[in-house]
Amino acid sequence: MIRRCLFPAAGYGTRFLPATKAMPKEMLPILTKPLIQYGVEEAIEAGCDVMAIVTGRGKRAIEDHFDISYELEHQIKGTSKEHYLNEIRLVIDKCTFTYTRQVEMKGLGHAILSGEMLIADEAFCVVLADDLCDNPDGKGILAQMNELYKKYRCCIVAVEEIDPKDSNKYGIIAGEEIENGVLKVDDMVEKPDPKDAPSNLAIIGRYILTPDIFDVIRDTKPGKGGEIQITDALLEMAKQGKVLAYKFQGKRFDCGSVEGFVEATNYFFEKEKDNLEA
Repeated sequence: MIRRCLFPAAGYGTRFLPATKAMPKEMLPILTKPLIQYGVEEAIEAGCDVMAIVTGRGKRAIEDHFDISYELEHQIKGTSKEHYLNEIRLVIDKCTFTYTRQVEMKGLGHAILSGEMLIADEAFCVVLADDLCDNPDGKGILAQMNELYKKYRCCIVAVEEIDPKDSNKYGIIAGEEIENGVLKVDDMVEKPDPKDAPSNLAIIGRYILTPDIFDVIRDTKPGKGGEIQITDALLEMAKQGKVLAYKFQGKRFDCGSVEGFVEATNYFFEKEKDNLEA
């Protein structure tokens, strides 16, 4: 079973300025929960109990959120508001949280490498909190991927079909389907122009990685935008037949964009409105 989930959470969130000037983008709320808590809950469902979070300057709010607030709990203890903290207390009780900092912003590959000491020599999940996912009909995406990992024991990326004109926003894969919804990856390109994209299958912010990825990242040269891209590192793994792509079941919202954030808010409001209190 995969126990550890890595959360790269050091980005600036510039598309949400000025809201993210003093608040981590991962703490932006969808209804009453911050984005990163949705990701942690998805990881818990998949069987993870160690959350490894790579942060940066100005991100202390993430650590404070996944900690007990004795003063707040004392103030609302015994009142009608006490139950509001039940969900986050359950999360804190179920997990161990570990943290390190990405000192320089050098891309997702570098952020994942920065978390190496939090992972040790075992396979692990990666969640990008910007991508908020939900599967109302069954298991969450990470739980689906974990089942697939038990069968194939290799790196897995979650993918979805996109409009080809948007290929320059994503890592794009190509490969041969080996079972329904599962492809053996033979090509990966980071943010290609539509005319250069090998397919319309885009990688989203859910990965399962094996620990040998760290050595591959160390040998990966800066790519698109001068950053160390996880897509480039995974391409080297794919050349050895060690990467699968999975067309997940469920919905994904790009909460790194204002449009996707609003769409996710509306979706979860409709889903949860009967449970919300005035």
